[in-house]
Amino acid sequence: MDNTSIITQVTNPKEEEILSSKEKVSLSSSSLKKQRSRSIFSSLFCCFRSYNAEPPATTNNNTTTAATTNAVLPPVEENGAPPKCDQVEVIPVPSPPAKYLLPEMKISDYGRKCVVIDLDETLVHSSFKPISNADFIVPVEIDGTVHQVYVLKRPHVDEFLQKMGELFECVLFTASLAKPLINAWYADPVADLLDHWGVFRARLFRESCVFHRGNYVKDLSRLGRELHNVIILDNSPASYIFHPENAVPVQSWFDDMNDTELLDLLPFFEGLSKEEDVYGVLQNLRGR
Repeated sequence: MDNTSIITQVTNPKEEEILSSKEKVSLSSSSLKKQRSRSIFSSLFCCFRSYNAEPPATTNNNTTTAATTNAVLPPVEENGAPPKCDQVEVIPVPSPPAKYLLPEMKISDYGRKCVVIDLDETLVHSSFKPISNADFIVPVEIDGTVHQVYVLKRPHVDEFLQKMGELFECVLFTASLAKPLINAWYADPVADLLDHWGVFRARLFRESCVFHRGNYVKDLSRLGRELHNVIILDNSPASYIFHPENAVPVQSWFDDMNDTELLDLLPFFEGLSKEEDVYGVLQNLRGR
């Protein structure tokens, strides 16, 4: 990806958190279970079986709203190059906050699972460099200068969002910055142009992330939803490093108009919406 893509990640060593020795947990060899044989991705739609996966402790619902930040930065790639699934380190999750990021669930969403959906390189690709076939052009003010951001929608994103809105409580969670008091910022207008159906019940931005080891991590325990009913769809494993067991990985998308990944994922999500617990199904998905 060229250096004109929209920023969703910045490395700041001074802000990096230091894990204490108390967070390290030693495991005795007698407690280790034999790893299950892994399935391939072709068995994705055959994974709705009964698994003996124990969900982590659930969280209580409280209400709060996502704030917005006061900066928009030049573009770089989000959270760096994604590591392979086997290389993702399970990180101790910080304690949940007293207040949560999401408002109380709407009555119409009771009984639905919550799906956290990333924006850049998952649903769209954005660039300051002109794109001839851009779906939208969004003005962004940076240091008093207005720049044009060219946004390209991923193929089948409209069909994907409509269907997801019928099945889940959907939340947009992007590491891009929202800039208040100015009408010409990035993430909010892109979401307005992308979501004609009101699929996203809430929008969360970078300030709702946890800065950890140079990455902006989307800590699902801060949402205010039961974790065994939460799923995150994101192209960057660093974004969900606290909760890899809740993730549905998706390939980063830039400009391939023959891409069908969002369309291909719909049958999987339809099946997942009917499961009582997401962990068993997602465990099988990680084994692909």
